[in-house]
Amino acid sequence: MICPFCSQDDDKVIDSRASDAGRVVRRRRECLRCSKRFTTYERVEETARLMVVKRDGTHVPFNRENVMRGIAAACGKLPVAEEAKQKLVDTVEEELHREFDREVPSKVVGERVMAKLKELDPVAYVRFASEYYKYKSIAEFVEELRELDQRVKDVKDQQRLF
Repeated sequence: MICPFCSQDDDKVIDSRASDAGRVVRRRRECLRCSKRFTTYERVEETARLMVVKRDGTHVPFNRENVMRGIAAACGKLPVAEEAKQKLVDTVEEELHREFDREVPSKVVGERVMAKLKELDPVAYVRFASEYYKYKSIAEFVEELRELDQRVKDVKDQQRLF
């Protein structure tokens, strides 16, 4: 590893430990030339093995940043924690990698995100759904809002029973 201070490639590892649930290895190193210490992180480089099949039939590599941008736009200025958004993206990505080997329809990706957003924040869900479904009339949009409102009431009723 090249020292960030003196640019020499001569160091020793002082400490290694797993972080981020074992997905990353953190190493403390000491340069043998200048004796300064620095930290490196090792991650598995994932190949773009999962391709998203778009509506027009084109194939693009799955990109979690695209999913995150859609979620961030849907959440806007709503009080949704950044950690909750990241966890949502992580969950969706893990589900997709577990269930699909090579190709996943973009429709499935959108539906997974919407399902998770519905649980996280109903307003963010409606914002995302309005972009995803591209409602052609106000009536379609209002119907979706009615269904969401009914589901929220059903959940509250169930919570009162317990």
